[in-house]
Amino acid sequence: MTSPPRTAPASTSSASDRRKVGAQVVAGSAVAAGITAAGVAAAGVAAVPVVIGAAVAAPIYAAIHLSVHAFRKRKRAAEAPVDQDAETLAALDAFIADTEDRVPPIVEARILRISDTVRQTIPRLDQLPAGSAQAHSVVRTATSYLPEAVASYLRLPRDFADRRAVSGSKTSLAILCDQLDLLASKMDDLFDAACRADADALIAHGRFLAEKFGSGSLAIDPEKR
Repeated sequence: MTSPPRTAPASTSSASDRRKVGAQVVAGSAVAAGITAAGVAAAGVAAVPVVIGAAVAAPIYAAIHLSVHAFRKRKRAAEAPVDQDAETLAALDAFIADTEDRVPPIVEARILRISDTVRQTIPRLDQLPAGSAQAHSVVRTATSYLPEAVASYLRLPRDFADRRAVSGSKTSLAILCDQLDLLASKMDDLFDAACRADADALIAHGRFLAEKFGSGSLAIDPEKR
């Protein structure tokens, strides 16, 4: 007599796969809930690699996030417009603060005279031809010509600089004063040039008014008043 067919047992591989899937689901839930790796381990050995992977990935993700944030911040800073006038005046302020009480009064007075003229000229640089040598000279006076002249003097011992003749009968102090006087004179010329356009416009407007309204007090020429 033929025996009835027996039901084949479930394959070992299928049971193993089910156990792995179940362990991974448990581990994923545990990580999402924020429990410790020890708690996840109770769900099965297969959960351990998931926890370790999450623990390793978290700091890597944080580092990548911070790097991207820093890169974007640097990019925004690089794209921001640079205020050249503000930078020039800031350099001038730093120079004046650095030389305060380190130079004789006759030098300090000349420095302040030049710096005051620079401050008045900087906002009017757009009145000078774009990229002109005149505008360049104003900026260089504040950031290079003036600081370098004074720095050369400050590197000398005070007694030597103020008392010892180094060029004919002139001391280093006298030579510095000559250089500062030259810079002051040049800055006066550049300030006049920066104001010339508006001054010319004012004169032209005065002539227009004088012609329009007759020879009254608005006339420019003295003989027409």
